[in-house]
Parts: sequence; structure tokens; C-alpha cells
Amino acid sequence: MSAPKPSTQVNAAASKGFMRPINRFLEQWIPSALTFAIVLTLIVAVLAFILTGASPVDVVTGWGEGLAGLLEFMTQMALILLLGHILANTGPVQKLLTWLARVPGNPAFAYVFVFVIAAVACLITWGLGLVVGALLSREIAVQARERGYKVHFPLLVAAGYSGMVVWHMGYSGSGPLTAATPDSFLAESLGGEVIPVSETIFSIWNLLAILAVIVVCALLFFFVAPKKDAPVYELSDSVNSESRAAFDEDVVTPADRIDASRVLTLIIGLALVIYLIIHFAQGGGLTLDIVNWSFLALIFLLVKNPFELIHLTKEAASNVGEILLQFPLYAGILGIMSGTGLIAVFSDALVSIANPTTFGVLALLSAGLVNFFVPSGGGQFAVQGPIMLDAANQLGVDPSIAIMAVSYGDQWTNMLQPFWALPVLAIAGLKMRDILGYTSVTFLGSGVVMALALFLVSL
Repeated sequence: MSAPKPSTQVNAAASKGFMRPINRFLEQWIPSALTFAIVLTLIVAVLAFILTGASPVDVVTGWGEGLAGLLEFMTQMALILLLGHILANTGPVQKLLTWLARVPGNPAFAYVFVFVIAAVACLITWGLGLVVGALLSREIAVQARERGYKVHFPLLVAAGYSGMVVWHMGYSGSGPLTAATPDSFLAESLGGEVIPVSETIFSIWNLLAILAVIVVCALLFFFVAPKKDAPVYELSDSVNSESRAAFDEDVVTPADRIDASRVLTLIIGLALVIYLIIHFAQGGGLTLDIVNWSFLALIFLLVKNPFELIHLTKEAASNVGEILLQFPLYAGILGIMSGTGLIAVFSDALVSIANPTTFGVLALLSAGLVNFFVPSGGGQFAVQGPIMLDAANQLGVDPSIAIMAVSYGDQWTNMLQPFWALPVLAIAGLKMRDILGYTSVTFLGSGVVMALALFLVSL
């Protein structure tokens, strides 16, 4: 059951000092995510017309042809989100989340704790992290109410969503995984070579940057927590811990007995595990598909039977729907930007003033800007990746820095872009404007750390 929308007065009152006017402004003026996508489409169309000299026909043609341009990637991203939602709602993971929710004993620690757990989950896979952040936020709010201390629910949810600020540094990072995939769309820019994840995701400097981002953002959540006597918006009393009994089905017919058997799901799960072992044993690397199949294997191994898996899939599909509706709109935006050359204008304007030392930081800023218009890591890499790799080659910059700079920029401005917050907000029963004042703090803190990391590794 969703929580009712918090009042703007309570949310603003719960904020410290400088957060109050930020929250009030956002609550009044930030539209829904779908409206945001439509408005961005119009803005990009006007910018393309003004900055590139494209005709209205060129703009509309680029938009129309781009609508279907990310269908394969849409499927991969939908699967990551779908599988992450299903995995987070399996019995063993639910029990783990319930146990974790008992750990915080006070509000300040609760905000820090949910951010750290969500960040770790996002490093495993962003689809899992999004759902874990939302479910853990709700469960901690329930536990806090039962244990007699008050938490500000919008801040708790913002902390859960903020875990996304490190997703592209981790296991499911679409940019680094694409660069590590033979014959990908980045292959030409890489001279037919690949960049192994040991030089991107698992490089020492990226691992240190992950740790620094998590520490800095955790501290920021501690400092922006409402004062002890400040009014807070608590989770509705009608919302309680989820019951697993809802997954049980009546077993009457022989067909029902088959659907209630764990044998079939166990066989598929083990078969997927065997395939993954063979894949890696034969030298195969991480790709988006391998990430999806690894989590599909976990799901088949953890669910009780096909009945439960069907139920979980139906639940997860409701949170994937709104994102799927918006994906063609963002694909259309990408079509305008690539078809008219607008994305090259954005990127080249920053890169033209770069040198080997500042390239990483400027690429981060460029990628962060583009992510506002194309909030899809893989979709953004499809167009901006080759541009940044070519620029890095001209400046003599290590291509792994270019890959991670675009990755950092993509995850960074997710804290202001509402697209990927949709499943979190659906579970929490909130709107983006209810949490955006707090995620903007994550945006500022993480941005400083990531820029510093890219600057230092470029020296």
C-alpha cells in the first residue's frame, strides 16, 4: 500500500536551513516525470533548430526515426529493472531486508544506513538497488514507528534513491560493459580492441572513488537530517511490513501441483548457473546480457515455485510500465540530438577547451548535461561514447578515463533527473518533488568527489 503524499508544509519544515526554500520551490514547480520528458523533447527540438541549423523537417524526422532506435537496449534495461524488482521481493531477500531494517536505532543513522545499503545494491545491479532502496526505506519507516522513534519518510526515500549515484561504477555499468564487449558499437572508436573491466569498473582509482562518494554522501545525509524537535512526515499507519502469504496459491489440480513444485524453477536456475560458469571459464566477459542472466539464475534458485515467480513478475511489471512508456520519448530525444548533430555541439563545446589533465572533468560535465536529455546510460554511450573516445585519442588520454568520465556523468545527474526514480517513488507513494531537495545534496557532494577523482587520475 502506498503512503499518502506528504504536505509541502511538513516536508519544508523538516528541512534544515538552506533546504527549506529548495524543497518549497521543487514541490511547487517540478512536474511529473512524463511531463518532464515531453517538455525536454520540445526544448531539445528548439535547441536543435537554433544551434545546428536543422530544419523543422530534419528535427521531426530525427525524432520519429529515433523512437525505435533503442528497442534492443530498452529490452535489456527493462529486464534489469524487472529482474531487480523480482529479486528484491523474493522470500530470502525480503527476510534480509526486514533484518537489516532493525539495525538503525535512531533517525540520523537510519538515513545513512539506507543510503549505504542502497549504494551497495546498486553496485551489484542498479535494478536491484532501486527496489532495495525503496523497500528498505519503507521497512525502516515501519520498524521506526514500532520502536518509537520518528523518521522523515521523504528523506529516507531520497537516501534510498541516492544509491543510484554509484551504479555506473559497478557490476551493471552499461558503459564499461559495452567497452568490454567485442564488436560493440564502441569497437571502431577503440580501434577494434576492448577495454577489460579490470581497467574501468575494477580499477583501483574507480574503487577508491566509489568509497569516497559513499562516505561523503553518507555524511551529507547525516548533516541534512531534520533537527530533533522538527516536525517530520512519517509513513502512514496503514502501511505495514509486506506479507509473504499473498504469494500462496490453491493447489487443486495436477497442473497446480506442477506449478507449485520447486523442481522446475530449480532446474532452470541450476542450468543458468552452469551456463555462466562455462561462459566465464571460456574467457567470456561481463555484458548486459550476462548481468541479466546472472540475476535471472538467482531468481529461479530463490523462488519457491512457478506460482510465486508469476506473482512476483506481475507485481514488478506495474513498476516497469511507466518507464517503458517514457523510453521511446527519450529515444526520440536521442534521435534528434544525433540526427541533427546537437549532441556533438554539447560535447565539442566542452572538449574543445580541454587538455589531457582537464579532459576527464569536462567529459563528466558534458555527460552530466547530456544525461538530462537522454537518461539512459547505454543510449547515451551509443552517441556520446564514440565522440569522447575520439577526443580522448586526439588528446592522448587513456580511453578508460573517457569511459568512466561518461559513466560518472550519467549517474551523477540522475539525482536531478526523475526518470529512474519512478519505481522508487511508485513503491514509496511519493512524487519526485518530495525528494528532489535531498537528492540535490547528493548531486552536489558526489559531483565534487567524482570530478576530483577524474582530475587526480589524469595527472
